[in-house]
Amino acid sequence: MFRIDRPLGPVFTLAIVIGVILIASTSAIAQGTTTTGAVVSSSTNTVTVMSTAGQYQLFVFNRDTRKPASLSVGTQVRVVSSPGNEPGVRVANEITVVQAPETTRTTDEGSVVPSEIKRTERDIERELRRFQIGVRAGAALDPELVLLGVQGQIGPFFRSGVFFRPALDFGLGEVTAMFSLNGDVIYRLPFAAAQDRWSTYLGAGIGINFVQQSFEGEEDGERIDFDEFESDTALNILAGVRRRGGMFLELKTSIYSDSSPTLRMTVGFTF
Repeated sequence: MFRIDRPLGPVFTLAIVIGVILIASTSAIAQGTTTTGAVVSSSTNTVTVMSTAGQYQLFVFNRDTRKPASLSVGTQVRVVSSPGNEPGVRVANEITVVQAPETTRTTDEGSVVPSEIKRTERDIERELRRFQIGVRAGAALDPELVLLGVQGQIGPFFRSGVFFRPALDFGLGEVTAMFSLNGDVIYRLPFAAAQDRWSTYLGAGIGINFVQQSFEGEEDGERIDFDEFESDTALNILAGVRRRGGMFLELKTSIYSDSSPTLRMTVGFTF
């Protein structure tokens, strides 16, 4: 007969306690909160429901959300949801149609849904577009430059947080002019979901820089130009923070390139 002669060690006991907590937490999340009401607005990634108590609630979808193919305005639904990372926004786990909308009923959703919820819906839809374009401006150090640029964003690829972001930058300083082509891949850190108000990201990629330097002579004041742009390839490393709706702030450095700026600080907006 099998016997345990030694008591359970503290590590094993702690593992059991953690396991019980995780199981209880998972069960609570799976159970969620149930809301019943009428659909007053819906989009590709969100639905807004007016509950039987007259309260408006915005729900967002994720990959695991079970829902009907379409949710027409006026449809009576039952939504099982869990808390999101933002007050006033919940994550829909399952949506079930209770009663289809009446064909004779019409609803002017623009006059029903509160403006704050409509604004949040628009921001979430913009954030989750597969193709985005943007503009940005900032400053570079070593050499000192004023930066202007445009960028695109395509994704997500492989998983929800990976995007390809090509960009074109032009920099102008007292001594240096720079034209830069960048092909960066960024990764949104998993601390925030795609629809959250704030998110942070890291990235890396290849930059091709064309740099020209010129200066005025001290004696005759003539401007001395180096006729040709010097081209160089660099490895870009970047980090940034992004606000839902389009605005972002970013820091970037380029290594393995003598002519590239040591640090670039930019602020921009994507559409």
